[in-house]
Amino acid sequence: QVQLVESGGGLVQAGGSLGLSCAASGLTFITYVMGWFRQPPGKDREFIAYISRRGDRAYYADSVKGRFTISRDNAKNTMSLQMNGLKPEDTGVYYCAAGPLDTNIYEAEGQYRYWGQGTQVTVSS
Repeated sequence: QVQLVESGGGLVQAGGSLGLSCAASGLTFITYVMGWFRQPPGKDREFIAYISRRGDRAYYADSVKGRFTISRDNAKNTMSLQMNGLKPEDTGVYYCAAGPLDTNIYEAEGQYRYWGQGTQVTVSS
């Protein structure tokens, strides 16, 4: 049974930093591309960041580029998202996702097969 479990969410002031982790089990981690998505309050879920199987390629949404960094540790079956310079508009539920194919459509939810349950990030102004 595949499981993705996010951790590290919480409440932080604007300008602060927060690190999220995603622990994967039940799958051959290195064969999956990984992504982070978030769902702001009252809005649809949106793409945040993507990382390739070996971690040699990463892509970011324009809204987080330069502030967020995605990484993965294939030896530990984990993925991380370091968030710096947080803004109130970064508030939302953050989800990690795993996809079996490495395509150029990394922003599309349909490219990802497995999803975590989400972790809440709240940025106060």
